[in-house]
Amino acid sequence: MNPFFLIFIGIPALEIFLLIKVGGQIGALNTVALIFFTAIIGVYLAKLQGIQTLKSGMVNLYQNKMPLYEIMSGASIAIAALLLIIPGFFTDFIGFLLLIPLTRKILFYVSLKNKKNSETNNQKQVIDVEVVDNKKDDL
Repeated sequence: MNPFFLIFIGIPALEIFLLIKVGGQIGALNTVALIFFTAIIGVYLAKLQGIQTLKSGMVNLYQNKMPLYEIMSGASIAIAALLLIIPGFFTDFIGFLLLIPLTRKILFYVSLKNKKNSETNNQKQVIDVEVVDNKKDDL
């Protein structure tokens, strides 16, 4: 199935379906209040997680380490904040999953594991050699 179809048609249709179902159960005003509540709480949590990730990245930079996890985590937090601002329950669920550090680590592990497997299958055989220079100085 085409990914653009899922993104631009499937997700909004799912969101509308969930909004209608939840609105039928708890009422329209409560549904709207719940949407605003999840957006406010989500953005607040994204801000806290972002500050924590920024501090961790600065510590890694001071230790001369590459803050790769912090970069990926920061991007995930930004995507989570965007998903939480978009009205709907499915996007809020995915956004909250991205805000939880444990689920982020699992997501990173799975995505990097798949990337490493595809790279090792596509790699050519490499032979390590050492070049020795036998030239002597004339001085």
